[in-house]
Amino acid sequence: MRVCVLVENTAGAPEMLSEHGLSLYIETGEHRILFDAGQSGAFAENAEKLGISIADVDIAVLSHGHYDHGGGMLRFIELNRVARIYANRRVFGGYYNAVGEYIGLVPELEASERFTLCGDGLVLDRALRLCTCNGLKRRYEFGSFGLSEAGKNGERVSDKFLHEQYLVLQTGGRRIVFSGCSHKGVLNIVNWLRPDVLIGGFHFMKLDCASERDMEELCAATRELKRLGGKYYTCHCTGEEQYELLHREMGDRLGYIRAGDCIEI
Repeated sequence: MRVCVLVENTAGAPEMLSEHGLSLYIETGEHRILFDAGQSGAFAENAEKLGISIADVDIAVLSHGHYDHGGGMLRFIELNRVARIYANRRVFGGYYNAVGEYIGLVPELEASERFTLCGDGLVLDRALRLCTCNGLKRRYEFGSFGLSEAGKNGERVSDKFLHEQYLVLQTGGRRIVFSGCSHKGVLNIVNWLRPDVLIGGFHFMKLDCASERDMEELCAATRELKRLGGKYYTCHCTGEEQYELLHREMGDRLGYIRAGDCIEI
């Protein structure tokens, strides 16, 4: 299985475009999958440079309802005429950042007939499934970092990230999990799904490495990841300074992937 980073906050080569967001291309013996599409069409330009045909993608997955993962789906719909886009049914809610700015998806996407809106779990085939883990207890709480959503009466409430889903791929006797931002907590996701490999953002970027309290939280998370086992490839919302701290403790069990990087799993 091959995983290529189509877009990420940073670029692994000078010819690659970067932006705050994430898009991955996953190629198995049976599928060509787009996992998220960044915030613009940059993922498609990078795909062309890598020799990847977006028109030949047969499954697209949107991890959650934020612009930096779903904004590029409009471009995907233009370039690919056949693939269904699988997203959670809550993905078109009203989502806002810590200063009250809208960070959800554009209305044009909600009008598209290309979406299959899922509940809290969907089996795609014998190797692929989607899940939210919404019914499972969150053993670790990292908070929402000020992110909010529109409540039933229009008021802003803390985002519980019920719109976030994960792609689970079984191959060669191993479980590979893809997570866009791990808003529900990467430690929770690893405890719930027990991946052999996890690929995606850890959302540690809001933890201040100059804060003693935040550093204690980050170090505790690092110790728990080491205890849980597995291999990790992270990116996007983890934060580069935070990644360096994690990497010092985890060594080759943790890698950082940038736009243009391709890895064999």
